[in-house]
Amino acid sequence: MSATDAVHRTAVPDSSDDSPRLTPRLWGVLLVLSTVLFLDGLDTSMVGVTLPAIQADLGMSTSALQWIVSAYVLGYGGLLLLGGRTADLLGRRRVLLVALAVFAAASLLSVFTDSGTVLIATRFIKGLAAAFTAPAGLSILTTTFAEGPVRNKALGIYTVFGASGFSSGLILGGVLSTLDWRAVFLLPAPIALIALVAGWKLIPRSAERAEGGHDLLGAVTATAALLLLVFTLVSAPEAGWLSVRTLGSFALVVALAVAFVVTERRVRHPLVPLSIFRNGLLVRANLTAMTVFGSYAAFQFLAALYLQTVLGWSALEMALALLPAGLIVALSGPVMGRLITRYGPTRLVPLGMVAFVLAYTLFLRAGAEPDLGTVILPTAVLLGFGFALAFSSLNAQATTGVPDDEQGLASGLVQTSFQIGGAVVLAVTSAVVSRTPIEPHVLPSSFRPALLFVIAAVVLGLTAALSAWLRSPAPRAEAEPERVRELELVP
Repeated sequence: MSATDAVHRTAVPDSSDDSPRLTPRLWGVLLVLSTVLFLDGLDTSMVGVTLPAIQADLGMSTSALQWIVSAYVLGYGGLLLLGGRTADLLGRRRVLLVALAVFAAASLLSVFTDSGTVLIATRFIKGLAAAFTAPAGLSILTTTFAEGPVRNKALGIYTVFGASGFSSGLILGGVLSTLDWRAVFLLPAPIALIALVAGWKLIPRSAERAEGGHDLLGAVTATAALLLLVFTLVSAPEAGWLSVRTLGSFALVVALAVAFVVTERRVRHPLVPLSIFRNGLLVRANLTAMTVFGSYAAFQFLAALYLQTVLGWSALEMALALLPAGLIVALSGPVMGRLITRYGPTRLVPLGMVAFVLAYTLFLRAGAEPDLGTVILPTAVLLGFGFALAFSSLNAQATTGVPDDEQGLASGLVQTSFQIGGAVVLAVTSAVVSRTPIEPHVLPSSFRPALLFVIAAVVLGLTAALSAWLRSPAPRAEAEPERVRELELVP
């Protein structure tokens, strides 16, 4: 058997069982890829819980504090497209392992700094590393597991790990930040190293490579536009929305965006071939993804300031209050593959978006005194259902019908949308809430306007999700068992 044949050899599960069966080799690959996603959820949720402790120790302002989150998601979102293209060109396994090593090194570096600026820089580097691990990992998954029930099952398990990282990150962040917030930044390093070693042994080398080259100019203009946009949104309240600096910055953002589009039209090997946007399901999935993570990143930022600064809760108490969200996603993950297969992703995403709208609307009732039973816990439960229904469904929707040689691009696009949404919505929310000082037992007057903006973003995502549902055909029953690609090592 040739190397190329080995890469494409398939194994057919027993058709007598409605549940797709995976070989031990495929389980190992799935475990490594899921651990990488687990790291992302772990890192994001732990840092969100410990923000007030970092602010107190390093003396950072509220607007500067949001950069600890924004630097990560900007590095992540800004280079995800290049990460996906690089994975297609250089090999998904190689890109995944190198980026994991950088992620681990940046985690260790962030532990030893006393400077808010250096901490933000290490967060940006970790985001850059994640920009290569995320599309490489997801594209390995979507090219290893055939489209249909098998891939849906794999995506369901993949989502469980992401939720587990999120939920365990809340608890671990709360516990570790009571000791020292630096411990929160240390924990991801050994997990990344374990995933690196396991990936080296378990993920097979593939002979498949996309043709063409890199589009560095496209990557630079896209990343510069995103960085400048977020900086402008954060600094506009202080400089003035109609000031020369703010208007000039917005004009430069538009110029960089236009340069990116022109580059993609003219360059020989574009970072984002504009023809991919002819896929209506992919476009709507990306629009919805922006509002899903954008609204949640902004909400977690507001919740941390509200619960810990206004109400005086500890990081652990906040983590326990929001824990139901992660647990619901983790418990529902095993059935999401079957639900997506039966109903189709476009029917599940709108239900998730409705849950988000209800969650954030309910939190508008929050006041200067805690209301655990009727506001905080119900909000966490609704968030859990929103993520359970929307996250894996959006990934399935965005990669449906995309050729294998563009799976890295499609995966990178949807992950980029998650992160860009996080950066932009969080930046606007931070700009709104920073207008009023945050004091113990005093609800800032800007809290509800900021939350109303978050709700408006989710309603926009719900509109895109409903449009995808109305335009998509009903899912068809499978006429034959799905096949799973079982990769072999290529010497």
